[in-house]
Amino acid sequence: MLLSLIACSLVLAGWALGAGRLERMRLTAPMVLVLAGIAVGFTTQDVLAESLNTEVVQHIAEIVLAVLLFVDATDVRGGLFGSQPRAAMRVLFIAMPLSLASAVALGLWLLPHQSWAVLLIIACVVVPTDFAPAASILRDHRVPERVRNVLNVEAGYNDGIVSPLFIFALALAGDRTHATTPMAALGSAVPQAIKAILVGVAVGAALAVLTNRAAARGVMTEQSKRLILVTAPLLAFGLSLAVDGNGFVSAFVCGIAFNYLRHSAALRAELELLDDIGFLLSAAMWFVFGATAVLALSLGVSWGMVLFCLLALTVVRLAPVVIAMLGSSFPWPERLLLGWLGPRGTTSIVFGLLAFNVLPGDPERVALVTMVLAVLASVVLHGATASAAARAYRRSQTRLAA
Repeated sequence: MLLSLIACSLVLAGWALGAGRLERMRLTAPMVLVLAGIAVGFTTQDVLAESLNTEVVQHIAEIVLAVLLFVDATDVRGGLFGSQPRAAMRVLFIAMPLSLASAVALGLWLLPHQSWAVLLIIACVVVPTDFAPAASILRDHRVPERVRNVLNVEAGYNDGIVSPLFIFALALAGDRTHATTPMAALGSAVPQAIKAILVGVAVGAALAVLTNRAAARGVMTEQSKRLILVTAPLLAFGLSLAVDGNGFVSAFVCGIAFNYLRHSAALRAELELLDDIGFLLSAAMWFVFGATAVLALSLGVSWGMVLFCLLALTVVRLAPVVIAMLGSSFPWPERLLLGWLGPRGTTSIVFGLLAFNVLPGDPERVALVTMVLAVLASVVLHGATASAAARAYRRSQTRLAA
């Protein structure tokens, strides 16, 4: 543990000192921390599996995810569903369910010894997108602005939307609950989600309204405006758990409510502290992921797992997005770009670690290995092709204009 703390701190400090140059070289903090985690993983492999299977690690992962869900929800700009609401809703409510169903169907073929509940968990792990390892895509002006806006909304909302389904599948497949049938698991998950939504809306709305009034009266400082955003996800998460609700959903909904009701031209500045905390938590998860990758790959990798992950990153993502965008105003090049630019990251890591912590026997190994393979492949695949895809799109538009 001490070695991991020192290594992670040193690497993060080194990256910070040369962040500008490293980012110009397309070396983001997650990439560097993954390499450091892999190096440390060779020395901690024997104790890592036992450490990951503790309740303390589970609770830490849950809090990290709650904060990141809140951060993602507050990062959406231009309205509740951004400046392209119809396109964003197509991606979230048509493409994503199709991707989840396709991933489960693919698992029935390539991972035949796993139950459908475990395959649903794995689908929830590999489908959500996250631009932490490829944040430059959202700033690349070669990518049309409306495509970037839809991708930003998708990345902000998809993990929060998937989390209730993930918890439902965990309740059904895990050995630490009393749910033995889908109806029993659903009977547990639905009330939890309803309570979480009510708590999240109440906390987010109350804090936003109170902050608006306090700021208007001049009784807040710039620091206190930043601090209240740090307390919001923790308060929503804690209160939801206190009433037996889903803490993830509550933190996510709290972020949406706060973002929608907080009237401030300087909201981005107020979010800086929370953004930095989210960045540090995400960086820590990438370091843990690197160490976990060594453990996961030593547990055994089948060709079925490799093919499943490659198809999950490509066909399972691209085909549903294209189908969802049929009849939209987006031309075909933009539809293909929207479907291709879907890196996996922190959400997949946290979901994968939680699945490893909760699932019994062989399913925990399969969930961990597929998570590691999907995220590693995404870092390579999207890291190598995202810029090329944007460049190819711009060239095609230039030729059409000529």
